[in-house]
Amino acid sequence: MTQQSTPSSIDLSGSWQLTSVDGEIRTAINLPGDVHTALHRASLIPDPYFGRNEEKVQWVAGRDWAVERSFTLQEVEGDWYLDIDYLDTVASVHVNGFLALEADNSFRRYRPDVSSMLKAGDNSIRIVFASNPAIGAERQKQQPFYIPYSTGNSPIPDGNMLRKPQCHFGWDWNIAIAPFGLYGTIALKQLETARIEHVVVRQTHNSDGSVDLLVTASLFAKHAGIAQVYFDLDGERVRLDVGVKGETDVHHLFHIDNPRLWWPSGSGEQALYSLLVETSTDEVIKQIGLRTIELITTPDAAGSRFAFKVNGREIFCRGANWIPADALYSLSSPEKTEDLLQSAKAANMNMIRVWGGGFYEQEHFYDLCDRLGLMVWQDFMFACNLYPSTEDFLANVAIEVDYQVRRLSSHPSIALWCGDNELVGALTWFEESRKDRDRYLVSYDRLNRTIEQAVKKALPGALWWPSSPASGYLDFGDAWHADGSGDMHYWSVWHENKSFDNYRSVRPRFCSEFGFQSYTSLPVIRTYAEEKDMNVASPVMELHQKNAGGNERIAGTMFRYFRFPKDFPNFVYLSQIQQGLAIKTAVEYWRSLKPHCMGTIYWQLNDTWPVASWSSLDYGGRWKAMHYLVKRFFQPVAVAAIPAEDGKTIRFSLVNDTLSDVSIDLSISLLTMKGERKHLKDVQAMCSSDAAVTAATIDVSDISEGALLAWHFTASNGMGGEGHYVNGTYKALELEPSGVTVTHEYVEASGAVDINVTAGGLALFVMIESETDGKYSDNAFDLAAGESRRITFAPARPLERGKLPEFRFYDLHSCQSAD
Repeated sequence: MTQQSTPSSIDLSGSWQLTSVDGEIRTAINLPGDVHTALHRASLIPDPYFGRNEEKVQWVAGRDWAVERSFTLQEVEGDWYLDIDYLDTVASVHVNGFLALEADNSFRRYRPDVSSMLKAGDNSIRIVFASNPAIGAERQKQQPFYIPYSTGNSPIPDGNMLRKPQCHFGWDWNIAIAPFGLYGTIALKQLETARIEHVVVRQTHNSDGSVDLLVTASLFAKHAGIAQVYFDLDGERVRLDVGVKGETDVHHLFHIDNPRLWWPSGSGEQALYSLLVETSTDEVIKQIGLRTIELITTPDAAGSRFAFKVNGREIFCRGANWIPADALYSLSSPEKTEDLLQSAKAANMNMIRVWGGGFYEQEHFYDLCDRLGLMVWQDFMFACNLYPSTEDFLANVAIEVDYQVRRLSSHPSIALWCGDNELVGALTWFEESRKDRDRYLVSYDRLNRTIEQAVKKALPGALWWPSSPASGYLDFGDAWHADGSGDMHYWSVWHENKSFDNYRSVRPRFCSEFGFQSYTSLPVIRTYAEEKDMNVASPVMELHQKNAGGNERIAGTMFRYFRFPKDFPNFVYLSQIQQGLAIKTAVEYWRSLKPHCMGTIYWQLNDTWPVASWSSLDYGGRWKAMHYLVKRFFQPVAVAAIPAEDGKTIRFSLVNDTLSDVSIDLSISLLTMKGERKHLKDVQAMCSSDAAVTAATIDVSDISEGALLAWHFTASNGMGGEGHYVNGTYKALELEPSGVTVTHEYVEASGAVDINVTAGGLALFVMIESETDGKYSDNAFDLAAGESRRITFAPARPLERGKLPEFRFYDLHSCQSAD
């Protein structure tokens, strides 16, 4: 019999044995994966997301855990190394009992040499995970002075001591269970001559329109030798033979005469080139987009600008903040991530901000953003806390930044590298830093400077912004309320309980965070709450509300604008309507200020678990009412009604984010409480490319008592829309029964359901919902008396033959009335 030779790479993912280090618990775990999910699947802990089970699983984070498996090698000649990334977090890796690695940063890749530890035959690998809270407490004690963290966000202490997602210790939207595990690559590989460490590209766009693409492959060789390196760009292939030892950079320049450019969504095509770099035993494949990008921060009369320019054209950024797709890695997937990002694009977004308290996302996330045309504002993973500035901590951070920038920089979607989230503001949040600001400011500056230097060394010319929010470089002022320069986080409406009109009191240059909460949808609530818990004040509902005072703020806002809903389902519905109205108020006004304001990135796109939050997408990807509104108010050509500061007039703002001039036909009318439309005026207006104009103005005195202002428009490029404006509050309206009737039928050819909705009276914010997961072609829409709308429901999974979903319908009158 012929003996099989050992392959040069052994994938060690799959089934491992999980044990508590104290020996009490033993079960299986799949890697990549997390400990909590493995314990739940083995029925050793309850579902952490259900009811109040979060409280019952706290003990898991307090223990040390180990995972172990065996593998077989026929022969052990040559050099071998482990390839590991997303190892969370403080972990020791042992091969056949020998210590191979001590890791303490989940954002780094590790490649320890294990040649001397291997043997022919059976081998074992064991990873021991230390308790995150225990290590955090130990490291806090070792600091030369106390380093505060946000206790309001993180009930599990000292997470700022560890280089892992900060939201794992809890956040005002996340479960607090401090998970651990391994979420990426785990493989044993043979080093033959050289391996590829990084592939980085730099673009030079020439005056004649051509592009020079410089590709740099960083190779590592343990011994001196000759490596054959191949570079391939869309089939143009070259071979270089290079001498290697240690780390060696190999360069090749591709010249592209007639480049196809990459554009953000809505501004052009997302042209991509395939780049392959390979050696005899290793390869790296990247998709390359050719584009230029600038951050415009020139001074002006108001302060200084903050605008992105892609391929020479300024782009108004429409988007949302991204948090991890799930609180537990094992419950996430590339398919779920794609669904969330597809929903972002479908709602007319062109930018995603990867917020600094989660992960540097995996490669498939950025690949998707490349293909979808979603620019990425990339935070480094520091958020809302203060952090150590000891030499060992900063050295660890420098390696992390170097790795992540070189890993991700080739993606055309990456628009900006931002040092952190809200660390400048955090200097004012803690008693220690308020009393000794100089000490903590110097400590912060050392960290921020370390990140900046590492970015610029790894990627000369990278777009760098020191913090979010920030008024400018080395400006440590209040960027939450100062709106003249830089990017702004504006939270006064939510955290200070100000009215929606307050959004029109500021004129941000770029608002990268603002938000308003709602409850997650009723079908999602039913995944974690029993019928007895269906009350906003129940212990279960309060545990699934992580923002202090959040439930009171949602209810208080309803008292301000609406008559109180008649029952719990309608309370949930109305919370989503008012959430959408809040963000709509901000976005429509700030877009009308273009080019003074050049970006609105709301908080937040998605949820990590089922919870009341600021998201427009439920946990699992359902669209909340707000996301349907987002699709409308982020439309590249949009019309909005904006009241004057003195309350005497209402102007119709026409915004055009497209490359071409557009003209619109705008019809303005009044809507009575019976749902009758009374025509007011027709307007024709024009807006040049990338501009905002006032299309029409209406005197408030023209709006008769007990009527709404309504409009619809069609644009010369085929876009269109509609809306209404209430001069006052919805609770002041004497709404009459909407008389909504519904029919629906299954469309066998598409597997979808057609729903026909007809109104007998005035129906505002008609919302369709079902326990069956899926998406609607439209939702949260208005109908006047006698009007109908056909909605298509596309189920997430094929329907069983003959079993149509049961649909529920909400509108504003039925929500607030027991009739």
